[in-house]
Amino acid sequence: MAKSATKETPLMQQYNTIKAKYPGALLLFRVGDFYETFGEDAIKASGILGIVLTRRANGAATHIELAGFPHHSLETYLPKLVRAGQRVAICDQLEDPKTVKTIVKRGVTELVTPGVAYNDNILNQKSNNYLASLFFDKSIIGIALIDISTGEFMVAQGNQQYIDKLLQSFRPSELIFQKSRHRDFIEAFGDKYYTYTLDEWPYSGDYASENLLKHFEVKSLKGFGIERLTAGITAAGVALHYLNETEHRNLQHISSISRIEEDRYMWLDRFTIRNLELIGSANENARTLVDVLDHTCSPMGGRLLRRWIVMPLKEKKPVQARLDVVEYFTKHEELREQLSNELKQIGDLERLISKIGLQKANPREVCQLKRALHSIEAIKTVCDASDNNALKVIGEQLNPCILIRDRIEKEMHAEPPALLNKGNVIASGVDEELDRLRKIAFGGKDYLVEIQRREAEATGIPSLKIAFNNVFGYYLEVTHSHKDKVPAEWIRKQTLVNAERYITPELKEYEDQILGAEEKINALETRLYISLLADLLEYIKPVQLNAQLVAQLDVLLCFATVAIKNYYVKPELLDENVLDIKGGRHPVIEKHLPTGEEYITNDVYLDGESQQIIIITGPNMAGKSALLRQTGLIVLMAQMGCFVPVKEAKIGLVDKIFTRVGASDNLSSGESTFMVEMNETASILNNLSDRSLILLDEIGRGTSTYDGISIAWSIAEYLHNHQTARAKTLFATHYHELNELSNSFPRIKNFNVSVREVANKVIFLRKLVPGGSEHSFGIHVAKMAGMPQKLIGRANEILKRLEQERTGGEHIKDSIKKVQQQAYQLQMFSIDDPVLVKIRDVLNNLDVNTLTPVEALMKLDEIQRVLKG
Repeated sequence: MAKSATKETPLMQQYNTIKAKYPGALLLFRVGDFYETFGEDAIKASGILGIVLTRRANGAATHIELAGFPHHSLETYLPKLVRAGQRVAICDQLEDPKTVKTIVKRGVTELVTPGVAYNDNILNQKSNNYLASLFFDKSIIGIALIDISTGEFMVAQGNQQYIDKLLQSFRPSELIFQKSRHRDFIEAFGDKYYTYTLDEWPYSGDYASENLLKHFEVKSLKGFGIERLTAGITAAGVALHYLNETEHRNLQHISSISRIEEDRYMWLDRFTIRNLELIGSANENARTLVDVLDHTCSPMGGRLLRRWIVMPLKEKKPVQARLDVVEYFTKHEELREQLSNELKQIGDLERLISKIGLQKANPREVCQLKRALHSIEAIKTVCDASDNNALKVIGEQLNPCILIRDRIEKEMHAEPPALLNKGNVIASGVDEELDRLRKIAFGGKDYLVEIQRREAEATGIPSLKIAFNNVFGYYLEVTHSHKDKVPAEWIRKQTLVNAERYITPELKEYEDQILGAEEKINALETRLYISLLADLLEYIKPVQLNAQLVAQLDVLLCFATVAIKNYYVKPELLDENVLDIKGGRHPVIEKHLPTGEEYITNDVYLDGESQQIIIITGPNMAGKSALLRQTGLIVLMAQMGCFVPVKEAKIGLVDKIFTRVGASDNLSSGESTFMVEMNETASILNNLSDRSLILLDEIGRGTSTYDGISIAWSIAEYLHNHQTARAKTLFATHYHELNELSNSFPRIKNFNVSVREVANKVIFLRKLVPGGSEHSFGIHVAKMAGMPQKLIGRANEILKRLEQERTGGEHIKDSIKKVQQQAYQLQMFSIDDPVLVKIRDVLNNLDVNTLTPVEALMKLDEIQRVLKG
């Protein structure tokens, strides 16, 4: 905003001083009962919020744009601004306007950004809201992920590929990094993220690590197991620095930091997370895996489920432990009902305790904590009484925090208002002074009614009434018809058209008592509530542990519910490198089938000894891609600890799932479909292991036929002959030539997705059967899609011609040339009909230049006879 050389109003001077401290942020400036925006901010806010844009005088400094909204509407408007990608600085009045004669002191109390928010209207209940802090070191990148709304704080470091995978898994709402590395960031991770760059100094020296040590009040980070992650520590320290810069200084709820252990989790690169449509889809309105699986009862459970989906385990023991609890739940219906009823009462305990840590929790939320702790006690009782060891361990760790729960119950009203200044927050019997003041404030009003009754009787004025206004407080109102009955000691204050208003010394005395009491009650309730809120800080760690345990129970209970509802089966985990699926189904597609239609199940067997690679041929629309995806999803679900959509499954644990499925153009970045395909495939071939599962769909289709066949062939050969890794592979292809691979390589087998041709129509059986397929049925699919009949006829004709020419030993290129030449002749002579071929030959042998009219008629007669046969 350009400053004028002429004098500004004191208010605008104050505004400009504060605005200068928060460049790039939209400043909400509290003026009385409104939050106002000025200048460029006002233009932005009016556009985003749909509020009126006006102009106001700025002293002698001409006019300035203005847009505002009532302060109580902040909860409505703030989320809209943040979702529009704005950084919003909230500037409040820091003193009571009644107590100052000059301009009110103001300051920014909070800076809300897409990655730093705890407002319920901004956050998605079932998703985390991560701020990711990156530190680009010499050869590696450090990353810290922090969710201020839940207190989670994680750190890792690695190469660009690993960090990219983490960003895809955790999907942060905002990323911060060094200003000087902006180009490096775009090159590595693209421009789809909301980013904010910082100056270099927080990344230098020991500032970041000292920040962490100071926050956790420790002398070393060894206790957190992160002391060797130097780049990660820098990223984490800068994340705390950024929270401090955004005016978030009460961070006791960020009580721990943990390392993301790469060794514990299955590797899912960003292509796999996208291709398998785990938690999101590029297709509009598409259902994802999380949509099918999410039957959680609490927001914490919903968030943990998403993390388990993108971070499946690869160690047998913890996966087996999860599966055993799910199995136990499936067999005990009453236990499931008891737990789910209690889980529904808990609400978002994780975000609630974070608000207490931030000292931002309102009275209603504190009472919700009390209710949650009651439910936790009930869950603990159920777990303690169960005969399942894993549930007993959870029950043992749950802490109902009875002392603080009973204190909340005793000190707070059972149903308090959301806002502290509305009163009736603290219960009776907690503070003697508060009870006395309440008696005066509310008993005094009863006494006013008594004064009214007594004075009406004494004066004989039946219509006498006592009322209150802000000008002269409580008064007695007498209509003109009775004013001659007014006692001499009453003091007249106001004359109206129909009445006179009076005050009395007794009335003024009670008024002083009542009004003073109400102010004192408000101050006393605020002090008692803040004291309770401060004491709750001691309980952050046990309540956070409760929230984590409840989330685990919730997800395992959800898996049991889904297993029963969708007929899922417990998988058997093997140490051997074998994948044996019988009667597998796609968990998402089967939910989309029309009523009454059954999903066609399929068996898949892969191992490292006899059947390492399966080449799957078959027509378009037969279900090759679905089969690939369902195999990946079944393995992934099993290693999350979830039952799977099969009749039976034996799964040797997989450490990496790679996919190259579906079209994924990156044309906006200047890359062709084929280039993207080759990048993704190269990533697979350079990172595979002996325990990998690879799902390849139509490799090489982005280039010419012979190039494509050559690339696909050599990839299959490479996977088969790899020195250290016999990665289990499903390879779907249009190239029937690849069926020849099985003759040369013992661990490559041919299968096809079968179809039946009846009366020139194709029926897709969607069943995987041994043996290769020689027919793609592409023209049938075009017909089903509604292509013009003329086009379909011509395509069939070209196909026949090509097949004939190829069997004659000619190359495809030559065959196509011949077909093109024939296309210039009359359409009817391109049809393989012996009669028409004869006619064509007759016409081809004519010399039109020497033909007499009689000869022409004779030739016509000859053609007619040929037609008649």
